[in-house]
Amino acid sequence: MEQNLSQYKIFFEVAKAGNISRAAKELYISQPAISKAIGKLEDSLGLPLFTRSSRGVQLTAEGEVLFQHTKEAFEALERGEQELRRIQEFDIGHLRIGVSATLCKYVLLPYLKTFIDQYPHMKVTIESQSSFQTLTRLDQQKLDLGLVAEPSSRKELAFIPVMDIQDVFVSTRAYLDHLYLREGKDADPFDTGNIMMLDESNMTRRHVDEYLNENGIYPRQVLEVGAMDLLIEFAKIGLGIGCVIRELVQKELDSGLLVEIPLTPPIPRRTIGFAYPASNQSTALKTFLEFLY
Repeated sequence: MEQNLSQYKIFFEVAKAGNISRAAKELYISQPAISKAIGKLEDSLGLPLFTRSSRGVQLTAEGEVLFQHTKEAFEALERGEQELRRIQEFDIGHLRIGVSATLCKYVLLPYLKTFIDQYPHMKVTIESQSSFQTLTRLDQQKLDLGLVAEPSSRKELAFIPVMDIQDVFVSTRAYLDHLYLREGKDADPFDTGNIMMLDESNMTRRHVDEYLNENGIYPRQVLEVGAMDLLIEFAKIGLGIGCVIRELVQKELDSGLLVEIPLTPPIPRRTIGFAYPASNQSTALKTFLEFLY
């Protein structure tokens, strides 16, 4: 579009009013200024847009075509302004969050419940996926927010810590008793037991594998499971020794349903928190960050 938007606005108002003086009052500008703007627009387009008479102005056939397009354009702009006013009035926005199924269930949901109570008109989209996928989409700015373990390299991400977590290996007491009865009381559970872990693409698995390699622990039999919830349930029914997050099974540990396999040194703790692109200035994200603080 080669013309200044203000010229099209003047044209639109004159066409609606059918009179330059009425359009001048509507736009709070002088009649000569309106006539000059219309003349410039007609010159640049190479077409007459109005026929003029003592009673006012009328659209030419070409002017009528342009009027229909400008009418649609300015009505669309008006709808956009109304939507923005509605968003501001009702705290409406669209917050896109990436999170693993485990962190969504155990960590994010309590935050979301309180947030939605305070901002009931906010639209929230949850992408349930691996933390690696969430970080990738954050880098691509296709998400506003991600609940993940603190990345070693943040790049352009800001990070707000929420809680520390401890990865541990757990099983039922009965599973360990049967293992030691079968393999001998000095048996190494990692050498003789059924070790259940998340699949190798998972960031938690990578963290634990790094610890195991550094400490010379090489599980002989590994059962890969796609979700932390399943690991916990499999451990609870005595299927093997599961690598889980201690905070998620604390009740089971306290009750004795599960027991922790001691490790020296322990697996390094990790920090869970909200990551977001530092350059993201969306209203929805700002609202959520203010809610967190």
